[in-house]
Amino acid sequence: MRITGLHHVTLITRNLDATTSFYRDLLGLALVEQAANEDDPDARHFWFGDAEGRAGTLLSFLEYPAMPEGSVGVGSTHHLALAVDSSEELDAWRDYLRGRGVQTTDVFERGRFRSLYLRDPDGHILELATRV
Repeated sequence: MRITGLHHVTLITRNLDATTSFYRDLLGLALVEQAANEDDPDARHFWFGDAEGRAGTLLSFLEYPAMPEGSVGVGSTHHLALAVDSSEELDAWRDYLRGRGVQTTDVFERGRFRSLYLRDPDGHILELATRV
């Protein structure tokens, strides 16, 4: 038995339309599935990832418009990191995002990789990081 990788990450959103505009239209992820959540049929559930919807590329969002904001701390997620192929591409992402009014950090030199941070419409922290 062994873990072979990350399958998906699920996040809570207040507004799947804004989430779709951000992850599909701005970041370029494919919207691979739109459905009701199997565990909560009243909640819309969207999946974004690569064009084939392969495990390891998937971000899943459950829509709960009235849910209270979470608090940062033990038991919460700090951020999730999305991979880009090169330092040049990371710099291009920074310029592209800033050109569209998205606030990002400067690029950080991490030794084994470079990265920058931004927030999605619900305030989730995203890191764009070069592949190790």
